[in-house]
Amino acid sequence: MSESEMAVHGHGGALMEESPYAIPSHKLTIWLFIISDAVTFGAILFAYGYLRVATPDWQTPFRSASIINAAIMTFVLITSSLTMLGAVDASKAGDRPKALRFLASTMVLGLIFAGLHIHEWLGLFDEGIKLSSGLFGQAFFSITGLHLLHVITGVVVLAVVARKYSSGSLTPGHVETIGLYWHFVDLVWMFVVPLVYLTNIAR
Repeated sequence: MSESEMAVHGHGGALMEESPYAIPSHKLTIWLFIISDAVTFGAILFAYGYLRVATPDWQTPFRSASIINAAIMTFVLITSSLTMLGAVDASKAGDRPKALRFLASTMVLGLIFAGLHIHEWLGLFDEGIKLSSGLFGQAFFSITGLHLLHVITGVVVLAVVARKYSSGSLTPGHVETIGLYWHFVDLVWMFVVPLVYLTNIAR
């Protein structure tokens, strides 16, 4: 059965109404989510930029070790995007085992990113920088916490998609859909690093 037929009949065989649009419903849904989430992150980063410029005594706690850690996290996240691309390409080529290996690699890299992030937070806690320690703490932990939540959520959804794709109840189109979400999360990080990290290097 083709992907379009599965979309019409559903995973349990029940007849479902076909999407009236040119793309499957699950892909349309993720695009709408990405657009709304991009607006949310855009508003938060704009508000952060305003606070950063308007506050003369803004705290700048990051030293070389923090920037190196941010660079490592960036490398890990970019690499996870490449493995996600590999999973999508392999699934479209019909190579399910290879696609599952790439999905597993993406999940591992996502967990490594989360671990590095939490380790960074613990280091900042030791330095007395917390959510309640002023504007910098509130802004930093709110922005990075929201992004980390997206990463962890993505890892969980990747695990669910991988399991169902392995059993044949999901199609390569669903792998591509979760890939769109994962690439969006990676793209957001590309804005977080220069705005939140590089502008707060200790002088």
